Amino acid sequence: MSSGDETGGEGPEAGPPEARASAAADEGSSEGEPSEQPEPGPVVFLTDPVRRRAVEIAAVAMPGLAPGRVPARLRRFLKFNPAKRAKLAKGELAAALDRDDAFRAGLAEVLVSTDSALIGAIAAGEAVSPMADPVEVAALTYLLRPESWRELIASAVEAIPEAPEAQAAPVAPDEAGQRRLASLEKENAKLRGALADQRAAAATLQDELRRARRELRDAEERAGKAAGDLAAEKGRLKHAEAERRSERRRLETEAASLRGQLDRARKADREHERLASARLWLLMETLSGAATGLRRELGLEPVDDRPADYIAEEYCDDPEERPFEGSRGLEQTDPQRLDHLLSLPNPHLIVDGYNVTISAWGETLTLEQQRNRLVHGLGTVAAQTNAEITVVFDGADAIFGAKPSARGVRVLFSAKGQIADDVVVELARVEPEGRPVVVVSSDQEVADRVRREGAYAVPSPLLVRWLQRV
Repeated sequence: MSSGDETGGEGPEAGPPEARASAAADEGSSEGEPSEQPEPGPVVFLTDPVRRRAVEIAAVAMPGLAPGRVPARLRRFLKFNPAKRAKLAKGELAAALDRDDAFRAGLAEVLVSTDSALIGAIAAGEAVSPMADPVEVAALTYLLRPESWRELIASAVEAIPEAPEAQAAPVAPDEAGQRRLASLEKENAKLRGALADQRAAAATLQDELRRARRELRDAEERAGKAAGDLAAEKGRLKHAEAERRSERRRLETEAASLRGQLDRARKADREHERLASARLWLLMETLSGAATGLRRELGLEPVDDRPADYIAEEYCDDPEERPFEGSRGLEQTDPQRLDHLLSLPNPHLIVDGYNVTISAWGETLTLEQQRNRLVHGLGTVAAQTNAEITVVFDGADAIFGAKPSARGVRVLFSAKGQIADDVVVELARVEPEGRPVVVVSSDQEVADRVRREGAYAVPSPLLVRWLQRV
């Protein structure tokens, strides 16, 4: 950089008279003093037009920087327009461009962000158009600093037309000099015209480039819209496919449910048919033995009232208590009463297990011992009679110990949430009408319920005494 630039001046307009004279004398040579750079390489010479153009470009690009990246001495010029800023701050700008690499790099970023093809070519280190203004090329190269920027500036400076040398003293023009001057002026005008044509063509190309970019953006927008429409259509089709699959799963589930209902209905029909067949078979067995046991059945009807009792209540003031209850005058706990009931054809003896065991052995035996004693005793009953025997225990609580078993005795435990009383009543209900069913339980509610189902109800002590007898 020249000494005039180091003091903040620029070209022949700035500095003391001696500096302006020296600059004017050097201007004819079209080369300025070398710019001092810390980087190694050939010395860079910037002519005054190049330096002036660099300052103008920097003044235009400076507002694009954040205020913090602008040197403090230049921030006060940000409020001016670019022309006034270049005029008033040319010295400070020139010094900052030469010394402040961060500031110059920030300006280079602002310039590269523009759409200028010339700036893009210079920043990329590519060859620029021969018709480009060498002053503009040199100034931009100085600001952008691409690879081999020193050589590029030197080449651009060499391409700058030399300014005509100043005449030391007016001399009379000769005819040959005038012809040469006229030829040069004509050639210069022709070159200027060609340059103007090239610049117009470049402007036209810039317009076409901008138009092509707009068309490209429009095409990209249309493509994006088409892609969005395609994605929406794909989403709709995917949603429709999901709905179709969901409907198919629903129909398959419904069909499976219907098949399950059909299977359950068929199973229920089979179970009902099996139960009806079992009841019919038992009824036929009962009817087959009714002929031989009819007399005993008619004499064994467990009625509490007797004709004499009716007369006593009707015609007497204070009838005496009934001396006996049950069939044939037998007491309720007389084992012979159970003998008569079990001698009926094909009887079914249903025992309320814990109702019998707890009343008989609840204070001396554990539950497991009570169950074993009752079941083994009922096994003896099964061996001595032709009765079907079922004993029901309450299974609501946990069962400890092994479950008892005996030949000819069906041992049942009620399910969780189910009491043994309901199981006993249900067993009596499913038996066919006409088959002798004997229910052993001292629970009055159970006795009443089984009587409504047509069963004979006997108290628990009767079975206990019967077992003690055998």
